[in-house]
Amino acid sequence: MFDDLHWLGIRWSEGPDCGGAYGPYSQSERRAHYLEAWRRLREGGFVYPCSCSRKDLAQAASAPNDGDDEPVYPGTCRERKDVGEFAEPAGVNWRFRVLDGEAIEFTDLNLGRQRYVAGKNFDFGDFLVWRRDDVPAYQLAVVVDDAAMRITEVVRGADLLKSTARQLLLMRALEYPAPEYFHCELVRDAAGTRLAKRHDALSIRHLRESGMTAEKVLEMAGMP
Repeated sequence: MFDDLHWLGIRWSEGPDCGGAYGPYSQSERRAHYLEAWRRLREGGFVYPCSCSRKDLAQAASAPNDGDDEPVYPGTCRERKDVGEFAEPAGVNWRFRVLDGEAIEFTDLNLGRQRYVAGKNFDFGDFLVWRRDDVPAYQLAVVVDDAAMRITEVVRGADLLKSTARQLLLMRALEYPAPEYFHCELVRDAAGTRLAKRHDALSIRHLRESGMTAEKVLEMAGMP
C-alpha cells in the first residue's frame, strides 16, 4: 500500500513507515491504549459481556442492515450481571449499550445532515467494541486512535456513515472531542457494484502492471 501511494505521488508527514509525534502507528502496538478505553467503558457501565455466537446471531430475528457488516443485536446478553468479574476483556465479546430510540445526528462535510436511530428495531443495536479473540473491534480502535493522535478531520467512504453514528456514541462515553467527517461517494463499476480490495481487477497494483501511468490513474480518480 505504501509503495502504491508513493507511486501516485502521495506523501505524508507521519505514519508507520516514517514515525511521528503520536506513535506508535501500527494498531498491533497500541493495545495499552485500547485496554485503557475498554476499562473506562466497563467501569462507566457502557459495555457488557456477550457470549452469543455467530450462529446465534444468524438465527435471531434481526437481520444485517443493507451495506452494513454488523447485524442488529437482539439484546440477548444485555442483562448480564457479571461485568465486574472481568479484569480483562478476553474470552467474550463486549458490546456497547445503546439507548433505545436515541437519534444520533451529525453534519457530514460532503453529504450534509445525517441522522441514525439506535436500538434493536432501528438502524443499529448494541455494537461490538471488543472481540472474544481478544482484539479490539474497529469501532473502538479508530475512536481511540483518532483521539490520541488529535485527528480533526476524517475522510472515508460513504459506506461508513452508520459507523460514524456508533463512534460518536463512543466518543461521548469516553469524553473525547469529535472530529469533522467527510464521507466520499463510493467508486463503482459499470454494474453499480462498489469497488473493494477483493476486486483486484482495478487495484492500483494491477493498473501499474498493465502499464498505466500514475497521472492517468489520478485522472480516472478525478484528482487534479
